[in-house]
Amino acid sequence: MTSQTKLALRLAALAFATVVIQQAAISQISVFGVSADLGPLVVMSVGLLAGSMAGAIMGFSAGLLVDIVLFQTLGVTSLLYIVIGYWSGRVRELLDPAHGLVPLAMGAGATAVAGFGMALIQFLLGVDAPVSVLLLQQIFVTILVNTLPSDPRRRRRRAYTTGGLSPLQSSSQRFGTLGRSR
Repeated sequence: MTSQTKLALRLAALAFATVVIQQAAISQISVFGVSADLGPLVVMSVGLLAGSMAGAIMGFSAGLLVDIVLFQTLGVTSLLYIVIGYWSGRVRELLDPAHGLVPLAMGAGATAVAGFGMALIQFLLGVDAPVSVLLLQQIFVTILVNTLPSDPRRRRRRAYTTGGLSPLQSSSQRFGTLGRSR
């Protein structure tokens, strides 16, 4: 099997597991009246880690599974997740984000695109759903719930006191042999 095929199979398994876990467990837990949404976060993560094409493919497959499981209009969630996955992958390819807060900001953006995009598309399709301040409040609280960091101590990088890249290297391995100058 080629590496592309292995990646596609892993992404399909990840999309399936995400949708099953989201619908079976996470959607049952309510925080401030809303539940977290793993879909945009996982699609965004794949885009940041694997690039724009893998993110878009992951977005399509996860969105299609969500639409099938929830008996929604097919393609609505897929369209939004494709945008999220491709956008996250392009950020990785163009900017090479290395800061620790990038996933947090990207997660907030992905959740906002999913929430506002779903509301907009449902409104344009003529679905009789009330558009009010309550909808905006739910989208905002969902963004907050999705971007809450789990443990701020884990986000800090460990500062090595050895002065090198790895604490496992001795100083002669890090700097090589130093010749004496006259």
